[in-house]
Amino acid sequence: MFFSERQRHSAVESKSTWNYSTTHETLPLRSSSPINRNAAEKKEGSGSVIPSQVLDAMFEKRAEPGEYVIRQGDDGDNFYVIESGMFDVLVTGDDGVEKVVHTYNGSGSFGELALMYNMPRAASVRAQAAGALWAMDRHTFRRILLKSAFKKRKLYEELLDKVPMLKALQPYERANLADALLPRTLADGELIIRQGDSADGMYFVEDGSVSIRIARDDGHEHEIKRLGKGDYFGELALVTHKPRAASAYAVGPTKVAFLDVATFERLLGPCMEIMKRNIDDYEEQLVKLFGDKSNLTDVR
Repeated sequence: MFFSERQRHSAVESKSTWNYSTTHETLPLRSSSPINRNAAEKKEGSGSVIPSQVLDAMFEKRAEPGEYVIRQGDDGDNFYVIESGMFDVLVTGDDGVEKVVHTYNGSGSFGELALMYNMPRAASVRAQAAGALWAMDRHTFRRILLKSAFKKRKLYEELLDKVPMLKALQPYERANLADALLPRTLADGELIIRQGDSADGMYFVEDGSVSIRIARDDGHEHEIKRLGKGDYFGELALVTHKPRAASAYAVGPTKVAFLDVATFERLLGPCMEIMKRNIDDYEEQLVKLFGDKSNLTDVR
């Protein structure tokens, strides 16, 4: 059974951002492992700590150079969290040629979608060098984590359905996008992105308000737009590959969902033309506010 390359790519690379706080079940205990628990206790960028109860249900797996952790077409057995090492994601096309489509470098997770949907592995993952992972078997994964995963997906799919730009995505693409979003809670006045900084991702407003501000040469910031639930920001720097053209601040208690740059480039290709058109709208706002944009950050 073969899937399109885009489906395979999205399936295996989808970042896992499970909410572990809802589980109160007794999990099977594994023997303690010498593997360093830092990576499993706090996955990169998620801000979500895995309780020791869940961690104790995971087991250590060492990967040797060139070893296939999962193989395309196989049944899903485990969900994996990378502690150390580099792992290539490989897809075999209809022509039978296997090629690398992504590389995990010391962090990340994979293997969940085959377990969630009872589908064959959509890609292979191979260790470049010796590495270490935490694994959770299919039964434990489905019993404990699946409920939380679907709850999170439903919440974010409802948010994404209200974003006109994302109408260009297929339903399965929006589902992958929902899985990739990382929640962030912000206090009133908290800086979210800073004008001039390099772009690391984009944001969707889940609740509250966000003020978008531009700094003139005199250092004073002027608000050019106020965003609310369902709005998004931070995408222009990702489209133009330039530094941030504006700053963003939380107005009151605010919740946003963050999409990192790598996932943005992978999942939002169909929306790129729409985002490029947004640049013209942004420049028009600058002209209305300041009369011209000759002394402002070039967004193109």
